[in-house]
Amino acid sequence: MVLESREVGKTPVGCVRMGERLVFWRNSAGTLVCHVDRCAHRGAALAKGKVLPNDRIQCPFHGLEYNEKGQCTCIPANGRAEPVGSQFKVKTYPTYEAQGFIWIFWGDAEPKGLPRFFDDIGLDLTWSTVIDPWENHYSRVIENQLDMAHLPFVHYNTIGRGNRTVVDGPGIMHVEDGFFIYVYNRLDDGTKRRTSEEVPVPNPDKEFKLEYIFPNLWENYISAKVRILAAFVPVDETHTLMYLRFYQSFMKVPLLKNLVNWMGGRSNLYIAHQDRRVVETQIPKSPGEGTGENLFPGDLPIMEYRKMRLLAQK
Repeated sequence: MVLESREVGKTPVGCVRMGERLVFWRNSAGTLVCHVDRCAHRGAALAKGKVLPNDRIQCPFHGLEYNEKGQCTCIPANGRAEPVGSQFKVKTYPTYEAQGFIWIFWGDAEPKGLPRFFDDIGLDLTWSTVIDPWENHYSRVIENQLDMAHLPFVHYNTIGRGNRTVVDGPGIMHVEDGFFIYVYNRLDDGTKRRTSEEVPVPNPDKEFKLEYIFPNLWENYISAKVRILAAFVPVDETHTLMYLRFYQSFMKVPLLKNLVNWMGGRSNLYIAHQDRRVVETQIPKSPGEGTGENLFPGDLPIMEYRKMRLLAQK
């Protein structure tokens, strides 16, 4: 996931993702197109150009026109009668839109399938989104959301109240392209912590759970009527955008619904900034694996994530 659908309208939109400059635009039918944002002529940003009525994006520098496949179809300086060489082409990535999100397939091969989304987020839930910039590699931001041990310290006055410092488990249940996390944090009463094999999965006493979908989606399932979703969008090696959504279905009155959604978004942002203040101090800002960190059993979700990430890189 790289953007929200609402961010791309009738004009080209440029952004940096995975350290690469990209441009997004829509044709007359509203279909989304993504190119590397670099004109094949002299490298100008197509995002500064415009979308023409003939479903072409035009470079602002010398007017070169590109179709949805990235092939230049017209070089104005040569005249429309002269054929355009195949070297005048910009790299194009396949796109997919669903749930108000935009995905791209950032690779050279054809995508093998569509991105998976959370099965429990239905049309009865409405949402608001806030976008939060972090000065970290996206994997560091993801790992923070998989970290059960930081709650009573970083969020001592919000979601971590109660001083539940002992991390029993946590419970892990693997699913396609991800896993569920079942949280069993408790007060330290002097008894030995339970291992991940000793805690029930799923939790029979609470519907609360976390779910992670590789590569960059996370959901906090608070109740049947409330969810929090985070999409961790990689900008470059040390910058990430976190798209935070508050979902709810308990308030359906139009004006009050919008107010509740807005307030939920502000609350998400406040809690995220408690995290960000600390996570941005981690050294290095690049991925943590192989950097000499020492993990303990409560870090199991982080270990599972790192296994998935390393396997995907092979």
